[in-house]
Amino acid sequence: MLERSEELKLFDLGPIEELLARSGRHKGRRPLRRAIALYQPVPFTRSGFETRFFEAVLATGLPRPATNFVEAGFELDVYWPEQRFAVELDTYATHGTNAAFERDHLRDEDLKLAGIELTRVTDVRFHREPEAVLERVATLLRRQRGN
Repeated sequence: MLERSEELKLFDLGPIEELLARSGRHKGRRPLRRAIALYQPVPFTRSGFETRFFEAVLATGLPRPATNFVEAGFELDVYWPEQRFAVELDTYATHGTNAAFERDHLRDEDLKLAGIELTRVTDVRFHREPEAVLERVATLLRRQRGN
């Protein structure tokens, strides 16, 4: 069906992703998500951590986020534009100085002032407890959808 709709120039990924976003735990959700994977653009990621996190998000059935998306003048690691919700992926190697610590907190405030909710996930925490991290992200994303 997907291939035929593409041949007829009728294929539109947007409505399919909207359907998946509201389909809850329907048993057809995962097969449809796998079927449309071919039609989705390859994400741009800057690190193995970003790639692993992105793939884990998709595996949970959450809506597909944008990666390294620029919003309000800031590049966001993982972002759901419609919900105005971002996940920043942190490693000590890239954020382990006093100056970076201060910049990150100011940046978080600037994003909040721009109406973007944000949570931070460290590589150590994601490696140690990926399911718990993803469940928290899913909960925060659901809360943003309610706003």
